[in-house]
Amino acid sequence: MTNPTERALPANSMVEHGEGDFGCSVMELRKLMELRSTEAMNQINAHYGGIINLCGRLKTNPVEGLSGNPADLEKRKQVFGQNLIPPKKPKTFLELVWEALQDVTLIILEIAAIISLVLSFYRPPGEENEQCGISVSSAEDEGEAEAGWIEGAAILFSVIIVVLVTAFNDWSKEKQFRGLQNRIEMEQKFSIIRNGHIIQLPVAEIVVGDIAQIKYGDLLPTDGVLIQGNDLKIDESSLTGESDLVKKSPERDPMLLSGTHVMEGSGRMVVTAVGVNSQTGIIFALLGASEGEEEKKKKAKTQDGVALEIQPLNSQEGIDNEEKEKKVAKMPKKEKSVLQGKLTRLAVQIGKAGLIMSSITVLVLILYFVIENFVIHRRPWLADCVPIYVQYFVKFFIIGITVLVVAVPEGLPLAVTISLAYSVKKMMKDNNLVRHLDACETMGNATAICSDKTGTLTMNRMTVVQAYIGDTRYRQLPNPDALVPNVLDLIVNGIALNSAYTSKILPPEKEGGLPRQVGNKTECALLGFVSDLKQNYHAVRHEVPEEKLYKVYTFNSVRKSMSTVIQKPSGGFRMYSKGASEIILRKCNRILDKKGEAVPFKNKDRDEMVRTVIEPMACEGLRTICLAYRDFNDVEPPWDNENEILTELTCIAVVGIEDPVRPEVPEAITKCKQAGITVRMVTGDNINTARAIATKCGILTPGDDFLCLEGKEFNRLIRNEKGEVEQEKLDKIWPKLRVLARSSPTDKHTLVKGIIDSTVGEQRQVVAVTGDGTNDGPALKKADVGFAMGIAGTDVAKEASDIILTDDNFTSIVKAVMWGRNVYDSISKFLQFQLTVNVVAVIVAFTGACITQDSPLKAVQMLWVNLIMDTFASLALATEPPTDSLLMRRPYGRNKPLISRTMMKNILGHAVYQLTVIFLLVFAGEKLFDIDSGRKAPLHSPPSQHYTIVFNTFVLMQLFNEINSRKIHGERNVFSGILRNIIFCSVVLGTFVSQIFIVEFGGKPFSCTSLTLSQWFWCLFIGIGELLWGQVISTIPTQSLKFLKEAGHGITKEEITKDAEGLDEIDHAEMELRRGQILWFRGLNRIQTQIDVINTFQTGASFKGVIKRPTMGQHLDVKHVPSSSYVAVAPIRSSPTTSVAAAVPSPTLGNQSSQSIP
Repeated sequence: MTNPTERALPANSMVEHGEGDFGCSVMELRKLMELRSTEAMNQINAHYGGIINLCGRLKTNPVEGLSGNPADLEKRKQVFGQNLIPPKKPKTFLELVWEALQDVTLIILEIAAIISLVLSFYRPPGEENEQCGISVSSAEDEGEAEAGWIEGAAILFSVIIVVLVTAFNDWSKEKQFRGLQNRIEMEQKFSIIRNGHIIQLPVAEIVVGDIAQIKYGDLLPTDGVLIQGNDLKIDESSLTGESDLVKKSPERDPMLLSGTHVMEGSGRMVVTAVGVNSQTGIIFALLGASEGEEEKKKKAKTQDGVALEIQPLNSQEGIDNEEKEKKVAKMPKKEKSVLQGKLTRLAVQIGKAGLIMSSITVLVLILYFVIENFVIHRRPWLADCVPIYVQYFVKFFIIGITVLVVAVPEGLPLAVTISLAYSVKKMMKDNNLVRHLDACETMGNATAICSDKTGTLTMNRMTVVQAYIGDTRYRQLPNPDALVPNVLDLIVNGIALNSAYTSKILPPEKEGGLPRQVGNKTECALLGFVSDLKQNYHAVRHEVPEEKLYKVYTFNSVRKSMSTVIQKPSGGFRMYSKGASEIILRKCNRILDKKGEAVPFKNKDRDEMVRTVIEPMACEGLRTICLAYRDFNDVEPPWDNENEILTELTCIAVVGIEDPVRPEVPEAITKCKQAGITVRMVTGDNINTARAIATKCGILTPGDDFLCLEGKEFNRLIRNEKGEVEQEKLDKIWPKLRVLARSSPTDKHTLVKGIIDSTVGEQRQVVAVTGDGTNDGPALKKADVGFAMGIAGTDVAKEASDIILTDDNFTSIVKAVMWGRNVYDSISKFLQFQLTVNVVAVIVAFTGACITQDSPLKAVQMLWVNLIMDTFASLALATEPPTDSLLMRRPYGRNKPLISRTMMKNILGHAVYQLTVIFLLVFAGEKLFDIDSGRKAPLHSPPSQHYTIVFNTFVLMQLFNEINSRKIHGERNVFSGILRNIIFCSVVLGTFVSQIFIVEFGGKPFSCTSLTLSQWFWCLFIGIGELLWGQVISTIPTQSLKFLKEAGHGITKEEITKDAEGLDEIDHAEMELRRGQILWFRGLNRIQTQIDVINTFQTGASFKGVIKRPTMGQHLDVKHVPSSSYVAVAPIRSSPTTSVAAAVPSPTLGNQSSQSIP
């Protein structure tokens, strides 16, 4: 395993000045990296004369690395490229405007407005006005009639405003997201050796020729060739799709590819390809992430003659079933997000209702107009009058569309975006780096947290505090003089050599501070122990550099130990081992006594030691590590036979490592309990240690009836004889389980999956998981929200997570819960406000139109209402800061509807008040205020004071109802904390000022005319009445209103499993649409089947009739999947005759008909 680095070039022997090219080109290296294993080795040996000579060609030193000379680095960047993959160009503002214009309702409005504009310029001859049934306006109205174009223009203007606001929001969201991405990328650093020193270099700074140190948990940032490796295993599934780990060694397969994960071991590699020339970069280029490729792709598509997009049946539905099965087996299904699901369903329901209402409105208006003019007044249809009739119809159409616009809550996505973006920004300050936006609100629904112990609940600053050496248990660290020299020597060597060389203790940053621990914290504790024994581990490592280590068995989750083999100067080998005490002790058959001599160590001695040393240490919350060694004096043993090598060890010592609980954790866990969240601890540690720490944290309290299990026991309880996990068995365990010790990554994944899939209990569980190791990846992916540690976490864990904890602290998770609940509440507040406006506006427009042939609220006014209630209200209500009271209630969970009974009571209660007021004003307003009536006004008549009062009152009621909407759980004080939210106050004030301007100076475009002071006061008084009415509503107990339905439910478990077969990710919007398609196909299929059966009976020639069917169009085959309600629509590639349709209901039918086949 030793590598011939001794023949290396002298240090830094590269051409410092940029002269003389490198001994290989970019393309040569690129081609080299495409080879694998023996093929690659042969190429390196034949073409470059071995790995060391390849380093020579790249002008780098395999041990010391590059010199770091700026001119040299710059030249390398020019020749071989930078380690950057150019990102996709962000969408320009104009592109976003274009996207916002694609909204269907807006398009309809635009068309209607343009028609209205065009027609408003048409003036029919005056004398025919009477015949057209339109009352003639007086002379002073002529000027007003000329202004008929204003309404169309105003609608277009409001559409433009809406579009610009939407585009601006999208643009700022995109910008924020890119900022976040850049921050994540900037924080990714990698260990590079330059000038003989290991430095942490940002990934973008790495150049070809750099020597990189790789270790367990790294995500490789570049392609490279392995120079020296210890037990290195790589997960290449991200590139090859093969899930088996690939062993790498300089002799057999030295090729390391970017984007792959180091799952075991460590080593050094020389960087051979970076950025777009690396394997990941090449794939990105193929995907068209780099700009130039986009154009080529488009050309390629047209050259093929068939545009690749037009294959809908092949794309989603018709993936070969095998592939689909593979995918389903591999990928855990992940619902998009709890809130998204509920919102989508709600929006679909509201949209349908709005569409029906607007259609009825238009129909009623047209019928009324036609009947009144041509039936009652018996007017003839005149060709000259057609444009005027069309103008009326367009007006009706615009009213209908406006009803639809107001009914559809397009402010919802905006509210969600604003709320999430605002929260994400603020969460950064609370040490939560959110990678996926929806994780933020999912966290608010969390009912369970499965947390790691080390680093999350504890400080991850480990120190050795007790030791058992030579039959003596030291409760304080021993004095080095008290130890026998050869034992001391074994301890120092066993720790210094048998630890990753990347783990080290550095002097403190500040005077009087604690020494800094770099690398694996357990190893740092052991190295600290060496320093406490007044020994120097650097000297030992200097004597035996990493290249001289003969063989390394690195730590992994299966072994739970690490061993290093060195050659003894006198000949033979010595292996040092360290690991979990109960695992290593089982492999020991001797132990060093007081004199430092090895004496036999039998099973009963081991049990005695476990009882008297290990358990008492573990019960004090210490992690116990055993140090051992073994000598091989004779022939070299077969190193690959691990079981044979790792036996007959001699125990040197057992140490107890303390990892103190973070001081703020017990309080955070108490908060979780109050908030109805169960915290479970999943750790690889000994069960006694785990129990002790769980008690200190407050996860377990004395007298609790909760379970603490070890991984083995847990598996025994949940698996059947075949070794498969049974959900029923798991359902008996998880509700009481609080600590899972000695657990493997699979156990963690099994537990998380089991809790998420479980249907016991009144609500389904939403699970958050924390993890830092590579092996936590699957559990982090499976969880509803995965938290990775920002400091201790490996790249793999961060990649799989949704949120990164930048301070590795459990308290930050509680903050995330608070923000998540706040997002959920903000959106509920917005919904409560929005739906009240929707209900009122739709009913007013509808009834007004039906009774007075004209909506009391004009199209432009409705759009203004839509703008304030959508954009501004979402801004105001979605930016409420969270309060601690959010943690005083239980989580909503998956099934809880978005609109609770209390909210429904508020919505309907306020709607009743507003409708009463508005109808009173519309039908009796002229009498109350002693003004002219605005009802049944001619087509281009000037705005009336009457309808201006209606509009003004309506807006002011919404404004005060916005204050009511700040509370959704029936609280009385709607003003509490209002001054903490500056945005809310400014939006309400801003809207009020704008409303004054619109009413006083809006004139014709807004169909407004100025009001007197007393009329203004009346409008304000009615508006403030909303606040008083809110108090009346909150006195009515919700329980008594049994008839109120909740709305916006989550999707039930059964629906998901039925509809989500073959989907990697469940998108609720798609599922709504899909369900429609499925029913449609199923209906068609049934009808066809029935027709076929009837035909069969009539003609007798069964198969002929039946077989003809699949030749329709593109041979659609609607397959019955008996187990579920999912119908797969797949293209049949075979000839039509091969598929016998499933129309023959029974074999007997087939038999009857087979007789009649000629």
